[in-house]
Amino acid sequence: MAKKKQKIAIFDIDGTIFRKNLAFELIDELVWMKVFPKEARKKLGMYYAVWLEHEGTYEVYRKALVDLYAEYIVGCSAEDVKRASQIVVPFHKKRTYIFAERLIKKFRKENYNIIAISGSPVEIVEEYNNNYLKFDKVFGSVYETDENGIYTGKALFEPPKNKGQVVKQYVFENGFILKDSYGVGDTESDTGFLEIVENPIAFNPNQNLKKIAQQRGWRIVVEKKDVIYEIE
Repeated sequence: MAKKKQKIAIFDIDGTIFRKNLAFELIDELVWMKVFPKEARKKLGMYYAVWLEHEGTYEVYRKALVDLYAEYIVGCSAEDVKRASQIVVPFHKKRTYIFAERLIKKFRKENYNIIAISGSPVEIVEEYNNNYLKFDKVFGSVYETDENGIYTGKALFEPPKNKGQVVKQYVFENGFILKDSYGVGDTESDTGFLEIVENPIAFNPNQNLKKIAQQRGWRIVVEKKDVIYEIE
């Protein structure tokens, strides 16, 4: 009989496991499929350039992607988003960080319950999990559909607004423990779950999370090209 998993490890996905952003790739594919208009890609490129050229923070860029998706998803079908996710994931699934891969392997060996919480749409988060991560549970942003499977644009569940509460509820409902728990995130939206685990790791943190991590004595890890190092 398999030993019941009790310990838990929590990951963000975009910028923590996945080197890019699932929402970005999904929006881009929906434009190629002509589900989203070309102007969506133009805005996508603009937001990315602003961040790349240091005129805005990563968190501002991430929130802009959320707003862009919510704007153009209105009137689109759930089937189209599912189909786009099935195209994106196989192409990008191996573009991951070495540090995250090693941690995931360690947690599996030690029988951890592994979950991921992402701000990207739940359709692509679940597709990524089903075909690559294979975590015990994943959470992504949920958008309302009508009786015909057409998106209204209303967000029903947005994990980045309170990732800590998502974890607390999941732990309580499943009888897990926080002893020896781990959390890995890259922006301040991950602070909610990093502050409740025993072993918080700020991985490739943005400036805001780096500052929080230094103030609280959290472990800070950076991966650049094929080098992994820690900041004291």
